[in-house]
Amino acid sequence: MLDAETIAFVERAVALPPQVLTAAFDRQVDLRGEGGKEASRAAVPSAAENSDLEHRLNTALRARTDELGGTEMEAYSVIQTAARAILKRAKLTEAQYDVLVRPFADAGVEVPSHPAADS
Repeated sequence: MLDAETIAFVERAVALPPQVLTAAFDRQVDLRGEGGKEASRAAVPSAAENSDLEHRLNTALRARTDELGGTEMEAYSVIQTAARAILKRAKLTEAQYDVLVRPFADAGVEVPSHPAADS
């Protein structure tokens, strides 16, 4: 149900070191006041897409429980938010998309460009 770009992002993100995921989560929290909360509400996947995303995240992060040392929920949250934005990027403004993927872009993780940036 997820597109190839979203799957590729999730695979990159779940492999990040714990300290990078923690920093991305902290950055996401900081960005909530800059429109992140509203943008997140606009990036709502279908039930089938959400189920697929949740399964991928749970499977990948569960395998890293010991390594993540209690930060699994933060990792899940920040990856899920950015993955939803990537999946629904065509429905988001450039500003909404940017605020949701910026924690990963700032960390040097490749994220797809917004459709408006490609035109």
